[in-house]
Amino acid sequence: MTDHNEHHKRQERSRRWFLPETPDVLGMLGEQIAVTAGGFDALVAWAGGDTAAGERVRAAEHAADDRKRVLWRALREAFTTPLDPEDLYHLSAGLDEVLNHAKDVVREAEVLSFVPEGPEIAEMATLAAEGVRHLADAFAAIASDIDAATAAADAAVKSQRRIEKVYRRAMPALLELDDPRAAWVRGDVYRRLVELSDGVIRVADRVWYAVVKEG
Repeated sequence: MTDHNEHHKRQERSRRWFLPETPDVLGMLGEQIAVTAGGFDALVAWAGGDTAAGERVRAAEHAADDRKRVLWRALREAFTTPLDPEDLYHLSAGLDEVLNHAKDVVREAEVLSFVPEGPEIAEMATLAAEGVRHLADAFAAIASDIDAATAAADAAVKSQRRIEKVYRRAMPALLELDDPRAAWVRGDVYRRLVELSDGVIRVADRVWYAVVKEG
């Protein structure tokens, strides 16, 4: 009986040796965007005046980096993937860029001793976080429901276009500030948030590219 069991184990090991790697790369991408969304929730808290939340933004950026690397290694080793590996790579890289922008917003403000205040920064951060949540919905559907994935990508873009409107509304008000330095710093934070929103739009566009190519 023991010999039979040993023979069976050797057969199982042999089969596993020749089976191609099929890691759950979409699950890994989902983990990365879940951490990214948490980072953006922290950004919203920071923009609302909770300066301690800036540390949570940085922590999320580091954690998301770890998940990005796990995904990229899996893409290198995977025999098959549900989407083109290049598209999965660019979706992951785009998310990484977006969260890096969020970290840079906080870091720049801290370097310049700027404490976020006023409705515009809070509104822009909230819309950015909304865009990331739409991207999460798009990723969840990208391999199974093209219509749902592209609709979520469109919703992400729409939310970021609203950031542009807030920016255009907020910038003229800076001319009314008595302190030129304060006006410059606040304007810089506004611009960085717009750059961040451009990154969300690029990821949403890549969702469209990926599903159109697969279709």
